[in-house]
Amino acid sequence: MSEESAAGGRPTETARHARGMETRREVLGDAHVDRAEARKDAFTADFQDLITRYAWGEIWSRPGLDRRTRSCVTLTAMVAGGHLDELAMHVRAALRNGLTRDEIKEVLLQTAIYCGVPAANSAFAVAQRVLAEQE
Repeated sequence: MSEESAAGGRPTETARHARGMETRREVLGDAHVDRAEARKDAFTADFQDLITRYAWGEIWSRPGLDRRTRSCVTLTAMVAGGHLDELAMHVRAALRNGLTRDEIKEVLLQTAIYCGVPAANSAFAVAQRVLAEQE
């Protein structure tokens, strides 16, 4: 059994963390990840490890959907859950993953129907701010 995989060919926790950190940096950018890592302390370290291994090392690294599609799904989930701080981060990630401003707009329009107009209104305000920052 190698350091890369455990029984059954599954990646070890160490390998999953390394893959997760690589994906996280590709999607969110080094500056974002470096800020998150710098804020990590004894209280938050386990949570940061969890999201690196599972959100980034498992889900975002799976081959079944491309990153553009994952960004569309994630934007919708952020709107549905009312997670506006996370939405801002994922609008930036969507741009890094190749979504255009118009595609982001279309995703947010779709959320107006399925998540509600007030949620989409708030999401448009967040996205508008983020897109203005990117110009």
